[in-house]
Amino acid sequence: MPLTRITLRQFEAFVAVADMRSFAAASERLGMTASAVSQLVAELESTIGFRVFDRSTRKVNLSSAGRDFLASAETVLRHVQLAESAATDVRNRAAGVVRVGAPLVLAGSVLPAAIRAFGEQRPKVVIRIRDTAVDALAESVATGDVDLAVGPDRAPGAGVAREMVFDSPWVLWCAPTHPLAALKVLHWDQLHDVALVAAGRDHERSVAQMHVNAPEGERVRPVHVVDNVSTALGLAAEGLSVTLAPAYVGVLAERLGLVMRRVTKPETIRQVCVYRPTARAMPPAAEAFTEFLVDWLRAWQTGVWPGRKSAIWQTARPARS
Repeated sequence: MPLTRITLRQFEAFVAVADMRSFAAASERLGMTASAVSQLVAELESTIGFRVFDRSTRKVNLSSAGRDFLASAETVLRHVQLAESAATDVRNRAAGVVRVGAPLVLAGSVLPAAIRAFGEQRPKVVIRIRDTAVDALAESVATGDVDLAVGPDRAPGAGVAREMVFDSPWVLWCAPTHPLAALKVLHWDQLHDVALVAAGRDHERSVAQMHVNAPEGERVRPVHVVDNVSTALGLAAEGLSVTLAPAYVGVLAERLGLVMRRVTKPETIRQVCVYRPTARAMPPAAEAFTEFLVDWLRAWQTGVWPGRKSAIWQTARPARS
């Protein structure tokens, strides 16, 4: 018996008549004529090869075979209803799994708060964070490893769009007892003989780019390169070194008691960006989270979001030229 010959409308008619024990009452519930309901039941019986009702002039009762078959029909309809509800949630961007790529500080200290806030609005959406190196953010979006990514600005490449979310100046982080902590603003030439640790090759390259025009003898070179910014901040917290990093890492640096000092001449501004695919459609839930995340990060960066300290941004953000 081909399964495609049984229709959902036939199941609906069968279950309605079984519930109401009346074709007339079932037709009212379904918004159909009694003859149309009767026709659907007759078609079902013809397809499955047995009668589901014992009919009389006064009442309609389930046959023995109909009672055995009723549970299966109800299960089918229940699963269809669940599927319709799930489709509605997906269509309305209220359900789904979203994979977000982000580097260490954003992944561990910023995104969790955004996810919690988003979950209050759309509790059925599951957000998964993928720890992603800065240089791999755009590629992870392009290959489909993540639905979107957030992190420092990089050339997005083909198939990926980049949206600037907020500016973050590169600043110096040091222990309060470090001699540089006594200065409010630093110049690059004051870092020449300072033990500087860079976090990752990305940071090492960024430090070099900031003063590329400086004379060879005045260029600042890290004495050590570690893989993670948390390690660089930990070394700085013990007074063993200082480190340069975007101001937004203050969410982690402040917990270690580090202080921030601006470095000028030149003062370098980096952007935090959201990366999304252009070569494929984003899942509806991912679209919703992306829109939410852009607004949330901008509010968080300016200290508007509840619980976020704003002092770091007020002291670190320079006037834009």
